[in-house]
Order: sequence, then C-alpha cells, then structure tokens
Amino acid sequence: MSAELLRAPDWQIEGRDWPNRDCSRFIDSDGLRWHVQRLGVGPTCLLIHGTGASTHSFRDLLPLLAISFDVIAVDLPGHGFTSRPVELEGLSLPGMTRSLAALLRTMVVSPTLVIGHSAGAAIAARLVLDREVKPRCLISLNGALLPLTGFKHPAFTPLVRAVVSSHWLPRWFAKRLESPREVDRLLESTGSRVDERGRECYRRLSRCPGHTGAALAMMGVWDLRPLEVELSRLAVPLHLLIGGQDRMILPGEAVKVRQLVPSATVEQWPTLGHLAHEEDPARLADWVLARARADGIVIPS
Repeated sequence: MSAELLRAPDWQIEGRDWPNRDCSRFIDSDGLRWHVQRLGVGPTCLLIHGTGASTHSFRDLLPLLAISFDVIAVDLPGHGFTSRPVELEGLSLPGMTRSLAALLRTMVVSPTLVIGHSAGAAIAARLVLDREVKPRCLISLNGALLPLTGFKHPAFTPLVRAVVSSHWLPRWFAKRLESPREVDRLLESTGSRVDERGRECYRRLSRCPGHTGAALAMMGVWDLRPLEVELSRLAVPLHLLIGGQDRMILPGEAVKVRQLVPSATVEQWPTLGHLAHEEDPARLADWVLARARADGIVIPS
C-alpha cells in the first residue's frame, strides 16, 4: 500500500472550525493543491511553518501581523490540508523550496518579509539563496538551519527511502498519537506551553497518517549540509529569535549560525520554548514590526 493511500486531514472534518478558516483558500500549483491563508493589507509577509505543523501554528500571530501586512501562510506539501507530492524528493528541502516558489509565482506575489519557524526557516533561507524571493529581511523563529552536530545524514539511501515511504510507520505513529496524552507529551518536549486550541489542532493532524507520514518522510530526507555551506552568501538581513527553553533546536545553534552570517542579529527570550510564536504572539508581532521598520520596510499607518 502506497503512502498516497494514507488518510490525510479532511477540510470538512479536521478543518471544520480551523483557526482563521474564513481567510483560507485552496490553490492548484506545481501539481499540488495548496491550503493557503491570506489576510491583511500592506507589504507582503510570508509565514512558513515547521515539520509536523500547519497554518494553525500561526493562528494568533497571523491576525496580529495582518494589521500591518498582507500576510500569507501556507500548509507545506503533505502537511495539514495541502496535498502530498508524488515523489519523495518533493518533501526534501530543495523540493519544498521549488514547490513553494512555484506557488508564489502562481499567486503573483513577492514577499517583502519572510518568516520561517524551525524547518520553515531553512526553506525561507533556501528561497532567498536560490533568488526565488527578494525580501527586505528574513526572520528565523527557532530556526533549524544547521545539521545536527555529529549526524551524518543518509539522505536518499535505499533504506531511508524504504522506511519513509512505508505505510506502516505513519499508521503506527498516528495510532499512538490518537491518545491526547501522547500529543501533549510530544508538545511538552518542545519546551513550550501550548494552549488548548493549539493542542487540539495538533491532535487532529497527528491522528491522520497522511499528515504524520509526510512529516516523517520530510525528516527522513531532509539534508541541511548544502544550506550550511551556502549560508554565508545570504544577502539580506537575518534576524534570529530563539527561545531559551527550546529543547529541539538548542539556543547555542544560533551562535553557530551567526559565525556563518556575522551580520545576523540574535535575540533570546529566556522563558519561551521551540513554539515561542504560539506562546506569546503579541510580543512577537511587535518585535517583527520593529525589525521590519529597522530594515526599511514601510508599514502603512
């Protein structure tokens, strides 16, 4: 049985009261059907979530940023309510970057500001390095921009392909995550405190093996080594926001990124974890606005 037969989240079931549902739309691009949320007027701000998440992770941040920006948030390929690529490479960093760039062309938008969380920060950086977008600045929220220390990535080996393409692993994982306690435990491992609405969204997605399988496959083929080599070429201002309680991307990783990009700014919020943007969206919205203005983005009053 192929991964394509794994049940994906259904917009009428799991998405029945999805956060910011009124600003959702579905767009066909690059062979995928994308779930996109768009709200606000002003310079275009693109939000890119991390592995295993979806637009719901920006549920409170999106409306706050929409006061000053034309905000676009997407479900990445295979995540949430966006369809999964046929080929495994479509879930790799280059594959996701190409597909997202094609979506932006379909929408005829050019982001002035790009914000990426965790793995989404790597996609954001890749978009800039590949000259697919030309923002005035790039913001990384607990960004996963570097390979894990000492980890030799076995990207695209036959064994990895077999494991991440299987149907049994995502089914087993999704079955395990049918327990709210297991999902809560997984969220606690991020070092963040997520509200009940957020936890419910993660529960709905996690019990769908299509979503879970895409996240597992993405992790299986993700390779950050080329990005690490090229980060020094980043030609736009990079701002790194890190949560001091992050247990997934340790705060020290930002120091390593700054060694590669000396012009990058680093700010640490000691009491927040990996999902800092979900914990304190109001503070983050103000911080983003300040960074944008400092980099010359004109915000309508």
